[in-house]
Amino acid sequence: MFPSTPSTTPAPALEAEGLGYTWPGRDQPALRDCGLQVPASGLWMLVGSNGSGKSTLLRLIAGLLPLQRGQLRSRVRSALVFQNPDHQLLLPSCGSELLLAIDASLERDDRERRLERALDQVGLAGLADRPIHALSGGQKQRLAIAAALASEAELLLLDEPTALLDPASQQEVLALIRRLTSRAEQPLTALWITHRLEELASCDGAALMRDGHLGPWQSGTALARRLAG
Repeated sequence: MFPSTPSTTPAPALEAEGLGYTWPGRDQPALRDCGLQVPASGLWMLVGSNGSGKSTLLRLIAGLLPLQRGQLRSRVRSALVFQNPDHQLLLPSCGSELLLAIDASLERDDRERRLERALDQVGLAGLADRPIHALSGGQKQRLAIAAALASEAELLLLDEPTALLDPASQQEVLALIRRLTSRAEQPLTALWITHRLEELASCDGAALMRDGHLGPWQSGTALARRLAG
């Protein structure tokens, strides 16, 4: 059973217990007795070697994989942001991409306001008509984040979102997520997978994944020092 949460503290955005997952055709499980509790807001990072189960965990949380074993409970809407935005952005312009993520039952004016607000939050204000192919890699990744915001997601699942970006764009995306998760009004929750130890200094907590099992939250800076040493 999930542990109870004291009424004086915000309920976690996400809770998972005893998760297990084995990919078809594989003998070894990608996740084994994996537990996770993500607080209600903040930037939380997962780090681990290739094949440790990080991306499998994120896809399970996002609902892209079936739950084989364990329990998973999310109190908020989540949205997955891929490592490569070209695998995620489907339509020709920034505006049409965001409209795809916005509830079609809303009035047209409400949809337009939500579109413009999402673009403004990621630093792409006024680019609704801009062709996606004309964007830089960093702008594409920020547009993918804008689509998540336009869908009213409160939990962003980010699978190495800076892996394919140049250093300046890496800093822009990290600063954007840091700003969204620490703002005074309606702060978001972000679960971010990374291989870059230097990024751990920007998070509210980090956890190490090994052999399909996730360790406890700890200081990102301390974990980076331990892994680097």
